[in-house]
Amino acid sequence: MAQNSEYKELLLNRKKEIEKIINSLKNELKGVNSCDIKEDGDFAACSTNSENNYQIYKKQLQELKEIEEALLAIEKETYGICQMCEEPIDPERLKIKPFAKYCIDCRELIEKENK
Repeated sequence: MAQNSEYKELLLNRKKEIEKIINSLKNELKGVNSCDIKEDGDFAACSTNSENNYQIYKKQLQELKEIEEALLAIEKETYGICQMCEEPIDPERLKIKPFAKYCIDCRELIEKENK
């Protein structure tokens, strides 16, 4: 249980970081919509930047969702258990990616299936 409090702290810290990034991206995306662009080159650059920011925004939202799921799993005392094989996830993996849902072996299987 003590180890779960370490992971919970990691997750909460990362959640705060992501929320800051998401808020910043929201403001940037709103700013792009209100731009008064007169040249095609500026419009193209602005559009590309906006698309990149939107993709980052989507990825951050997904990570935030996974973090919230991991925090819920800690509450339910199911944290650190692979959702596929139901074996414990290596603590070293959880230190690197505290919101991991799968052990390394199952993650590799999922990646192979998605190719």
